[in-house]
Amino acid sequence: MDESNIPIDINIGKLQDWLVSRRHVNKEWQKSILAVREKINNAIQDMPAHNDIAALLSGSYINYFHCLKIIDILKETEADTKNLFGRYGSQRMKDWQDIVKSYEKENLYLAEAAQMLVRNINYEIPGLKKQIAKEEQMKAENEKKYSDYLKNETSSKLEFTNQCKQLGIHGNKIKKELVARLQELPDIYDKIGKTLKPLLSGIELYSAFTKYVLGDKATAVLPLLQYVVENGNTTVYEWSYGEPPLSVEPDPIHIVVEDEENAAGDQIDFGEGVIDFGAIDTTAAPIDFGDGDAGNEIDWGNIDDINTENIDLSENIVDVSLDESGIVVEEQGMGGGVARGKDALTLLDNPSTRNQFIDQLVELESFLKMRLYETNTTEQGFSLIQELPTESSGALAAMLDAVQVAAARLTAPELTHLHNVKHSPRYVDVLTAQIKQKLSLCDKLSKLATRAAEHREAAAARAAEQRPLLALIVDRTKELQANIENDISKKYKGRPVNIIGGVKFL
Repeated sequence: MDESNIPIDINIGKLQDWLVSRRHVNKEWQKSILAVREKINNAIQDMPAHNDIAALLSGSYINYFHCLKIIDILKETEADTKNLFGRYGSQRMKDWQDIVKSYEKENLYLAEAAQMLVRNINYEIPGLKKQIAKEEQMKAENEKKYSDYLKNETSSKLEFTNQCKQLGIHGNKIKKELVARLQELPDIYDKIGKTLKPLLSGIELYSAFTKYVLGDKATAVLPLLQYVVENGNTTVYEWSYGEPPLSVEPDPIHIVVEDEENAAGDQIDFGEGVIDFGAIDTTAAPIDFGDGDAGNEIDWGNIDDINTENIDLSENIVDVSLDESGIVVEEQGMGGGVARGKDALTLLDNPSTRNQFIDQLVELESFLKMRLYETNTTEQGFSLIQELPTESSGALAAMLDAVQVAAARLTAPELTHLHNVKHSPRYVDVLTAQIKQKLSLCDKLSKLATRAAEHREAAAARAAEQRPLLALIVDRTKELQANIENDISKKYKGRPVNIIGGVKFL
């Protein structure tokens, strides 16, 4: 086999050691290269305007092979300085020719080119690839964050919309709208009270069951529930005393509503349990109670002369009762007194009676569920208790459904919130804050999504900037590797040289 055709394979990691061991370069070459680099830096300061030179000076470190190309370009730009002997009078040409001669001394150019190749292969190109991959990863992460933020923002907006819809408000001025809805509570409670007639059959069945089981010991069952079913949603006063009041004076509730302008007109005053006795007329004459003299004593008339036998008390019996609001005077056969405070509220509005009403609904529901179960098991040939008042499964199911519908209406979230707003001074603030928190979260998520989008675009821009630089360095590194292989090949009479692990394997 012809020795000239045997290739020379050099591992990229051992290239510099191989050049030193083969005595192509001096192992102290780095001390000599500093002077050459200084000459290059000085020569670069004075260069002609030429596109090819600008391309050579950008994107990579200038080496010996670049200097050769610069001289070829200067042969064109400095042609007018050439004399009869073929020498150039241009200082530019002299500077670059001197640089090339300094490079060729002891093959400094070959040692430096090998170092550049190794650095590009091991550090520059992998570093740029890693940076681009990092930017791509950052872009993907911010894309996912952007998508998640938008999804969560949409979800929060939907929750806000659903909650406002549930409360029956638009959500523009939350607290003001909630307080305004309190005016609808009486009508809502009255409508519920008028739809409770279907519960009567279930109550009667429960009462009959109780009488059958307890006999003479049985007491009235579900009194409040039965009362509301039969009489509607009356005041607590009427429930307590059996007759409607002459007038109703409920304790006001004080809720201050402030809009964005903090306008005084937006403050809705329902009071704070303070009884308003109206404006005091200061112009009225003061009551004269006398000064204790005998001449100013109250004249009670001739009490001793009253004939008690002529007094007829049969039509003027007065019933005096004492409740938490004070003495309430009720006249027999006529309207009652004044309903104040809790007594002025309706049964479904008063928290105490409302809770009793719900408890009795639950009690009736539990009974009907039990009877429905017993009826179904009896039809299968087994009875827990014999000879009880019976109803068909269909009838019991209808009674149970009516109870559950009534309970669902009274305990609906919308009505529960409004009830708590009316009877708890701080509840409206807590509820408003919870709803506004969803809007605040939407705004925060929107800003985070915008920031993630900005980071995504910035990462994409940085990656886009680095890709052309990577491509340029790869091309220059391939060119440098080919130049080194050709140069070494010349030293071995044209034998093919392969640098293993070079840019071809990246």
